[in-house]
Amino acid sequence: MHAYRDQYAQLFRDGQDIVLIAISTDSVDALQSWAEDDQFQFLFASDVGGVVGQQYGAFIDRGDRGIMDNRSLFIVDKEGRIAEVMAPFQEIDPVAYEELGKALDRIAPREEM
Repeated sequence: MHAYRDQYAQLFRDGQDIVLIAISTDSVDALQSWAEDDQFQFLFASDVGGVVGQQYGAFIDRGDRGIMDNRSLFIVDKEGRIAEVMAPFQEIDPVAYEELGKALDRIAPREEM
């Protein structure tokens, strides 16, 4: 999440034509505290029971290690359709952010100045 925060202006155009919503199984209170403490400039949604994550395949059964999230990233277009899925999103790989930027430009092209 810190990489998203730190690259928000460039990747997400400071929120112009792009809305970033991070969904987590953490509680609303935990997410609110984290967002305030770390000064995230985007939205968080709480999925405590994991219902949304299960519907979108964001969890993987790791056998003896249990069920874990796979850091999925979904890009939804202006019509509300999932236009791109990056699963798992390799948040520690800088190339992943380049690919994310290209996907955003394809789906929500920057307007000409």
